[in-house]
Amino acid sequence: MGSATAAAKAVEAGRFSLGAHKREIGAVLGVIVLLAVMFSPIPGLSVEGRRALAISLFGVVWWAMGVLQPGYTSVLMLAGWVVLNVAPATTVFSLWTTPLVYLVVGGYLIATAVQESGLGKRISYLFILKFVNSFTSIVVSAYVLGALLSFLIPHPWPRSFLIMSVMAVLIKSTGMPKKDAAIIGLAVFAGSASNSMILLTGDSVLNMVGATAGNVTLTWLEWAKYMAVPGIVATILTCLVQLWLFKPSQKFEVNKDDIRKELQSLGGLTSVEKRTLFWVALAVILWATDSLHGIHPGWIAALMAIGLALPKVGDVLKPSSWSAVPIGTLFFLTAAQAIGKVGGVTGMNEWVASVVLPSTIPSNVFVFAAIATAVTMVIHMVLGSALAVIGIAAPALMLFAEAAGINPMVASLLVYTTVSMHFILPFHHMNVLVGQGDAAGMYGDAETIKLGIPLTVLTFVVTLLVQVPWWKLTGLL
Repeated sequence: MGSATAAAKAVEAGRFSLGAHKREIGAVLGVIVLLAVMFSPIPGLSVEGRRALAISLFGVVWWAMGVLQPGYTSVLMLAGWVVLNVAPATTVFSLWTTPLVYLVVGGYLIATAVQESGLGKRISYLFILKFVNSFTSIVVSAYVLGALLSFLIPHPWPRSFLIMSVMAVLIKSTGMPKKDAAIIGLAVFAGSASNSMILLTGDSVLNMVGATAGNVTLTWLEWAKYMAVPGIVATILTCLVQLWLFKPSQKFEVNKDDIRKELQSLGGLTSVEKRTLFWVALAVILWATDSLHGIHPGWIAALMAIGLALPKVGDVLKPSSWSAVPIGTLFFLTAAQAIGKVGGVTGMNEWVASVVLPSTIPSNVFVFAAIATAVTMVIHMVLGSALAVIGIAAPALMLFAEAAGINPMVASLLVYTTVSMHFILPFHHMNVLVGQGDAAGMYGDAETIKLGIPLTVLTFVVTLLVQVPWWKLTGLL
């Protein structure tokens, strides 16, 4: 099964239920929240703003409690905003009018080509044979492979499923206990939260949203200049914390015979792999030079996917490859982004900011970074959706930054970094959520919380002690 297809099926399989009767409880709770907010007078919030907040919180509850597969809940939210005249359909479905959605679609198709051609597995097998010799090195390799493959696959979910398919060979060949296998699965999926920060195309949606401040969007190289070092540090720190918290239950010896057999079964580098490598390399070159040609990374991803489908020069993607693009996930991303967009036109964002943010923020950049990180965390813990939090917190904090003489991009990137690194429950980060369960990463809520709690401290370490000094050095501050 292709990694992109696996990612889609992981979402479609509905592994979002948190236990018996949780769905029913969540369904009722969501409706109660919806009605309570919608029909309660809230000072300073318009009728449209109350409806926007009510539907947003309703959706967050249903997402968190796994009432429905997130795509269905998302469609319900989108329809609610339009039917109740909360915001125009052009605002609610604005994601589909931007290149971002085509970056997601192209990213999944490119990931499918890398997987189905065998190129991704070949790279992963070679890496493991050369660098993996112990349980610790397996965990480290999950983080490193995620970063390396982000050059080839511009979306963390299919990237993680590809890596997990390789790790599964190791897990099976050693007869590893489930609780130890869960540590590896957590490294693959939770590790993608931090290693996706390194490249602009590390996460084809979240990074593009974080790279935008007002009417300014960072280019691929500018992102690398300001975010690669903080992303690498965040990845290293997260990996070290996981190694400290999670120990294997028994002595572990890596048997690479099965990996060698899998690699040998691939044979020599095939013509399909060579064509895939050509188109992916071209995509990376075009992404890296977007400041010169001005073509949005989304259009580049879409065009490269077409190249991979062309006869003779491509012929890697087939008509059936379209099944790798998960429509439910696209609707989820649409609804998650729409929370911020709808909140903007209805006044909900301003109201939330007035409730959560202090009336003034000191101009000291370290204090500003600390407050921005803390406020973003609070909103994130309530709303869950990283895209929604960026849509709500970033505009308000950018206004504070501009008033304090700080580059607004600093505020946008601080919000982005916080929601990218920090999670407590799986639903707080979709990269973690899609890997939850026996069919994927084999970890659950307990493992996620155990890692997520210390990440609260690590997030402040990265934003205050890494990003602020680095941005001073590189000229963003």
